[in-house]
Amino acid sequence: MPSPKLPIYFENDVATLREHPQGYVVFEYKPGKRAFTDLQAVLTHLSNLLRRRDWYKILGDQRAMSPFTEQESAWIVDYWLDVTRQRPGGLYAAVLLAEDVFARLAATQLRLENKQAALTYHLFEDQAEAAAWLVQLGQ
Repeated sequence: MPSPKLPIYFENDVATLREHPQGYVVFEYKPGKRAFTDLQAVLTHLSNLLRRRDWYKILGDQRAMSPFTEQESAWIVDYWLDVTRQRPGGLYAAVLLAEDVFARLAATQLRLENKQAALTYHLFEDQAEAAAWLVQLGQ
């Protein structure tokens, strides 16, 4: 996990959301199967935190993530990646790639199919590089 010393904003069986003092959310996926409603809850809380803080940056730690189900992928496209539901100017995510090859493929496929999404991704293997990229975007 990237930053256990950072305050937890929300946590469930899917992920932990932490507030980074440099103006971004650390989104740490947990391993294992997910309940669909838990994924919906964590993404809803992520959206609320970004709005409340007026932030637009996410460090998405997918290293322990399991592959998305078809239901999850469809909901992410309809809810999370829909430009009408996000802030003007969009969101930026530095994503630490999943270790599970199928999770990596599922997440990559989702990004490729939704190029018009409100979320700009940059993929990283290294957490320090991911954080540095987010910080250089400015506040």
